Amino acid sequence: MKIKEIRLLPLCGGTPDGGWDQGYDAEGNLHTLLEVLTDEGVTGLGSAFTSVKLVEGALQILRPFLIGASALDPAAVSENCHQQTFWQGRGGAITHAISAIDIALWDILGKVTKQPISRLLGGRHRDKIKPYGSLLMTEPDGMKARLEVGLERGFKAFKIGWGPFGRRDATTDEAIVKAAREAVGLDVELMVDAGGSDAFWPHGYKWAIQTAHMLANYNVVWFEEALRPDDIDGYVKLTEHAPVPIASCEVLTRRQSFIPWIERRAVDYIQPDVTKVGGLTEEHRIGQYADDHSILMVPHGWNTAVGLAADLQLVAAANNARWVEYITPAPYIEELCETPPQLDADGYLIIPDAPGLGFRWNPDGIKKYTGGLSLTPSL
Repeated sequence: MKIKEIRLLPLCGGTPDGGWDQGYDAEGNLHTLLEVLTDEGVTGLGSAFTSVKLVEGALQILRPFLIGASALDPAAVSENCHQQTFWQGRGGAITHAISAIDIALWDILGKVTKQPISRLLGGRHRDKIKPYGSLLMTEPDGMKARLEVGLERGFKAFKIGWGPFGRRDATTDEAIVKAAREAVGLDVELMVDAGGSDAFWPHGYKWAIQTAHMLANYNVVWFEEALRPDDIDGYVKLTEHAPVPIASCEVLTRRQSFIPWIERRAVDYIQPDVTKVGGLTEEHRIGQYADDHSILMVPHGWNTAVGLAADLQLVAAANNARWVEYITPAPYIEELCETPPQLDADGYLIIPDAPGLGFRWNPDGIKKYTGGLSLTPSL
């Protein structure tokens, strides 16, 4: 079975507010779905965390290594793409595009073998996982209402981030966290994301360690992106001395970039994004290496239903996974799925065991957010 063509479906009209200025793209297209079509009629679906213009540019370079290649060897095809784009890739739009291609190829392999991707990755450690509702911070008075909506949906864990946190003063920071803890109660897990990868992040180690001590008073599960994303020395020091676990690395791409972070134990929880890092192949290898160093893997999932589907297969196959990120609310998740994911009474998501990614897609939702495009039928 060979790769016949690559098809792009840009998502527009429902991109969640990421906390940053999205004015550079008038259509708000920050996520692109990607189909791999084969010569035997089987198709696979992937997702890239970048705009369609950049994915199109990346495909001009990648297409010669894809068309005619095996559609049943995702790791080999993806690695060839990485190797052949040494001078123009190694991150950025090319690696983001490879991420979507890799996810789609694993989807095809699962369909052909009639197995969930997690089993093809080596086996399922679990059949359900706790999702945390991921949402942006607001002023203290507004946090309660945002969290109450998530509680009504059944979430038993939340991550709050960005917004005014770290941008004003310590009093505001604590007031936001205090309001959040009071809103969810003591039995719900609460995580805090400072958003250190935002433009011109102003803080270093001393702010981070002081804030970590404040967060410990509110029983915060982890403190995410407290420093700029390239400050590995600061993270090593922070992880060693902070009273709460430290998480980061959502902006890194390719497994090689994660090696020093894992070997130096710069974080307690590592957060690769399957739609950026190189796909399922890369993230699974990163997760296994992290496990060998007693570091938990928490997939970064501020993306799409395709990304969530891939994350669920990843955490099923990972010994060192405890949570999965779930934007709430998220049109690109609920409205792209034929049946939106449902939480059980304990706040867990069942991990699909159907072939491939295991999700069925909603044709109306796909058309709504791609300007009328439809997925190619898969045999």
